[in-house]
Amino acid sequence: MKQIPNDTIPGYLGKCIREGEHQQQDFKFAINDSRKIAETLSAFANTDGGRLLVGVKDNGKIAGIRSDEEMYMIEGAGQIYCKPEVPMEFQTWEYNNKLVLEVWVPASPGRPHKAKTEDGFWKAFVRVDDANFLASPVHLSLWKQQDTPSEIPGEFSDDEKVLLRKISDSADEGITLNKLCRYSTLDREEVIHAVAHLVRWELVYIERKNDRFVLVAEGHRARG
Repeated sequence: MKQIPNDTIPGYLGKCIREGEHQQQDFKFAINDSRKIAETLSAFANTDGGRLLVGVKDNGKIAGIRSDEEMYMIEGAGQIYCKPEVPMEFQTWEYNNKLVLEVWVPASPGRPHKAKTEDGFWKAFVRVDDANFLASPVHLSLWKQQDTPSEIPGEFSDDEKVLLRKISDSADEGITLNKLCRYSTLDREEVIHAVAHLVRWELVYIERKNDRFVLVAEGHRARG
């Protein structure tokens, strides 16, 4: 999280801006395209929820929103360019005669929320630190399993043992899904399903390293 040293803005708004952009916060100078902002709404809803501050530059300077039209564009993004619709709450804050629009998107139990991308396809996004990324196949499998019991079995299958051992052997570096598939006799979809179970059991974690998602065993996950 990159903090912004700005002590001139008081109260709640100042506190939020000083936090900078992070996993649950994004700054937008202006909203010009409903479709583009839909990716951020999807990522917040699919991850931990988050706050969008509109009328704030990347450096934390308040520019203010231009009109109510920006709120309507964000509503349209959640309703038209997200499937299913992304719920959100709005609040405005005033500082030096400038208005900042706060948009709060809660973490959704109805994941995945997909956004319509420039190529016309519906794709799910996740939020990692201060950026949005396409959800991995393991994320998608996790969401399919979210309404089913997730108790750790008394004994793992031989295939699960192999996968867990290979992920553990990768240590802090982690292992990509594609590489993991090469070590298993299971087909790709079966590997994805099995790994999603390991993630649900908190034995394996999905992390973003070197511009890609990797699988990391408990004990090697990034902290903080």
